[in-house]
Amino acid sequence: MAVGTYLDSGKSVYLHGENHLRQVAETFDSPAQALVSFERFHGDTMRPGPAPMTDTERAAAKAPTSLGTPTAEPEPPAPGPEIVPAYAAYAGDHDTILDAHGDWEKSRTWSHDTTHAIHESQTLRIEQVHEAHPHETAWTVAAYETPVSDRMWHLTATGATPAPVLQTLLHHLAEGDRWDTAVGAAVDEKSVTAATKPLTDAGWKHTVDGRWIRSTSPAEEAGVQFDAFTAQKPNSTLATWTVWAGPSLNHPTWTLTASPHTPSSLLADLAENVAHGTGTARPTPLRTSTARASAPRHQPPLQQRPGIRLPAPADRR
Repeated sequence: MAVGTYLDSGKSVYLHGENHLRQVAETFDSPAQALVSFERFHGDTMRPGPAPMTDTERAAAKAPTSLGTPTAEPEPPAPGPEIVPAYAAYAGDHDTILDAHGDWEKSRTWSHDTTHAIHESQTLRIEQVHEAHPHETAWTVAAYETPVSDRMWHLTATGATPAPVLQTLLHHLAEGDRWDTAVGAAVDEKSVTAATKPLTDAGWKHTVDGRWIRSTSPAEEAGVQFDAFTAQKPNSTLATWTVWAGPSLNHPTWTLTASPHTPSSLLADLAENVAHGTGTARPTPLRTSTARASAPRHQPPLQQRPGIRLPAPADRR
């Protein structure tokens, strides 16, 4: 299996088979969509670089095109996508990440700038703001014990959150028996230890600074922070958990925040992903052609849309 993009048309394709049986299984409008779909099925064995040549292709490359004509030297393969830690990966197209999960009933607002998704269990809800600013809330997840009960926990993620992190989040939510938790369950030392164990096992630096318990990557490019003070105040508007990556915690590239009763199993999955997961770096833009050199240098900025809070059911906190 292989995934790639044709330079002439810009179309991305998913290929499978060998020799004369090789065929296109699926096409995509962008490399990001192709990579997200391909990684979903082949993430464990996925590697960058060109697809190996088939026997027929190797034979054709060696054969002269005509009598007396020297064989042309094959062009060097285009460089594959750069593989980076999951926390530094490209955000990609967030819309395709949610669309890939069919166990959510999705609907867009009248303005088409926000999608609301309800899990088939009726106890999980997602609000996704399309084209959100990288530092503003793009995802809000809320969980309820029953379809008509109070909210148990919620989390948010900004617009620059990498695709691998969001994929881990949605895959975990799809397994309903793993995110359930009792309303009012206390956040104790055991749950904090369970949530951060993948970071400890990966050798991340662990520090305690008053109310803050922090785990930071060896390169100090990412981290997880736990606020022991807000953990004891369920109605606080401050985040109990903060997952971040970027220059520093105070100036992150992206953040994911969670409320006190967010399941430790979900937090542990996210910690495992940022500690050991990988993804692809932002694609290098193609060199501008001479035909497009006359385009204006300064385009009017897109209007930033403010984040829209997920509407809570009646009588829910």
